[in-house]
Amino acid sequence: MLLDTSGLLCLFHRDELPHAAACLFFESARAKLTHSYVLAEFVPLARVRGLPMVPALTFVSDLAYNSEIEVVWVDKQLHQAAIAFIQMRLDKTYSLCDAVSFLLMRQQGVTEALTTDHHFEQEGFVRLLKP
Repeated sequence: MLLDTSGLLCLFHRDELPHAAACLFFESARAKLTHSYVLAEFVPLARVRGLPMVPALTFVSDLAYNSEIEVVWVDKQLHQAAIAFIQMRLDKTYSLCDAVSFLLMRQQGVTEALTTDHHFEQEGFVRLLKP
C-alpha cells in the first residue's frame, strides 16, 4: 500500500472523517511504501489545516525512520521521470508528488493507496479512503 499525503493526514488527525478507516488500513497493510515528496508535502498540509507543528514534524520523522515503511528518497532521475509523466497527461491536474507516487506504484506492483485523492483512481489504482 502506498501512503499518500492525504491518507497520512487522516491517520494523523483524529478529526478527519476517514481517521478510523485510515488506522485500520495502516495497521493491516502487509507492505507500506511512501516517498520523500509525500513526507515533504505532509508538513505544509498539516500547517494549512491549523495542526500543531511539533507533532506533525515528529509524525513525519517517525515515518521516515520506521522499519516497517519503505521510504523512497526521490533522486534526479525519478524527479525527471515524474515531470515527463505529467507532460504526457496535461489534461490532468496531477501534482509532482502524485506523479512520483504513480511511477513508484507501477514499478513496485502496488495497487492500493492510503489516500482520499481521486487522481489515484484516474490512473487505475485503488483509493482506500473516501471522504
